Amino acid sequence: MMTTPTERTKAVLDTRHFLQMLANADEVTIPGLVQTVAAGLLRHYPLHIDLSVSASALPGIWAQPAIGER
Repeated sequence: MMTTPTERTKAVLDTRHFLQMLANADEVTIPGLVQTVAAGLLRHYPLHIDLSVSASALPGIWAQPAIGER
C-alpha cells in the first residue's frame, strides 16, 4: 500500500501528539497500548527517502538524514 501525503502528514502530527501525551503521563496502565499506537503511527510515518526528498526540496526546514541513520 502506498502512503499518501495526507496520511504521511497526519502520521507526523499524530506522533507528536502521542509523544506529548506520553511525556506528560504519570503512568501507562493499559498493557500493549504504547505498542499498538506506535505501530499504527509508524504505518504512514515518513521513510528515510521521504526525509531526503523533503530536505532536497526544503533545505531550510529539513536536513539530509545521515548515511546509516535509521
